[in-house]
Amino acid sequence: MASLGVNIDHIANVREARKTFEPDPVTFALLAELGGADGITVHLREDRRHIQDRDVYLLKETVHTRLNLEMAATEEMTSIALKIKPTMVTLVPERREEVTTEGGLNVLKHKEKLKEIIQQLSDAGIPSSLFVDPIQKQLESSAEIKAGWVELHTGKYATNKNEAKATQLAIIKETTAIAKSYGLRVNAGHGLTYQNVEAIANIEGIEELNIGHTIISRALAVGLSQAVKEMKSLIVNPRKNNCYV
Repeated sequence: MASLGVNIDHIANVREARKTFEPDPVTFALLAELGGADGITVHLREDRRHIQDRDVYLLKETVHTRLNLEMAATEEMTSIALKIKPTMVTLVPERREEVTTEGGLNVLKHKEKLKEIIQQLSDAGIPSSLFVDPIQKQLESSAEIKAGWVELHTGKYATNKNEAKATQLAIIKETTAIAKSYGLRVNAGHGLTYQNVEAIANIEGIEELNIGHTIISRALAVGLSQAVKEMKSLIVNPRKNNCYV
């Protein structure tokens, strides 16, 4: 059974739209936990478009579950992570012009740089996860540089329909098994919604799903705690016959 990491970046997006002090993502992290979140995920971007340094420092002190810090593989971000010491760091690709993360890390291409960062984090007792596309070569490289975890990018599954969606689901199932055979632990996320999450939650070997936008969108109608409860219920008790929508 997969656990649920709730990404609260979009709470900070609302705050930064007016450059004011509310809504405070630190407060909303507590509401997510009250709703059943098993962890809180935030992406501290280089351009600070939503989550700010202050948020991450306060979340480290106030989150009762676990704090997953998504960040680019840079010296600045590594330095911040070493100071904050989150429960986990997830290294993600980052481009200034993108609206959201558009794909996985090219571990094969940046192997040495990523290996160095993973070692620095490991020396400080911080486990690392690599956000990767479900491609075997990327998983091989992730294992070679001793990443403890990978987070499989589910974006293509989320955005495709019908046969293409079924194909992407099969790829995620297969690469989950491959990753496990390499000794990697597996999380997944990106583009998952209340409508498509159950098929992913049914995959044996995936330990955590990181979900943000759809939960925050639902929270506008029912409140964050209730929105998290509804998502958690789908992950804990996914219908076996609801393969994809």
